Amino acid sequence: MLCKVKAGLVSAGVLRREQQELRRHERNNKHLEEESQHTETVFRDKTGRKRDLAQERLEQRRKEEAELERDEQYAKWGKGLAQGRQQQQKVEDAIKEMQKPLARYIDDQDLDQMLRTREREGDPMAELIKKRKAKENKEKKEKPRYKGPTPPLNRFNIWPGHRWDGVDRSNGFEQQRFARIANKKAVQELAYKWSVEDM
Repeated sequence: MLCKVKAGLVSAGVLRREQQELRRHERNNKHLEEESQHTETVFRDKTGRKRDLAQERLEQRRKEEAELERDEQYAKWGKGLAQGRQQQQKVEDAIKEMQKPLARYIDDQDLDQMLRTREREGDPMAELIKKRKAKENKEKKEKPRYKGPTPPLNRFNIWPGHRWDGVDRSNGFEQQRFARIANKKAVQELAYKWSVEDM
């Protein structure tokens, strides 16, 4: 009962005509059928625009890789960067030691250097070594110092430098507090002197 087929009792001629018309219709639509057989499915979003699934998969893969990389970075930071460096240094030292012969002789430079750098309790030269190391560290990196007029006092006794520029941005509370403390101390001292004056 496809396209305009009569129902009920029909003659053979009408039936033949309907079948011929059906075959002709199929022949006309055969090329459409062949074309649609090898086409890909078109996926659309809610608004009706075509979706590029390959591009979406590629983008999803990139996001997952970026997230995985970020998680690895956070895991590394969670373990501690300095501890990671120390672990790497230990591994490198162990590999270096494995390549050396088993017996160590008196002219082994690495052993000599290790024994020289080790700090021992009660060593009279330890102070000199500490000073030398402090001097080397000081030469490496020194924080900027304040060069200017004497700054106002603050309750933490911080000298201006890289943490504070020396500008007093307060509302005067600290000066009032210091004045009250000094006044209270002076009154107590005066009261004490007055009380022991007769002795």
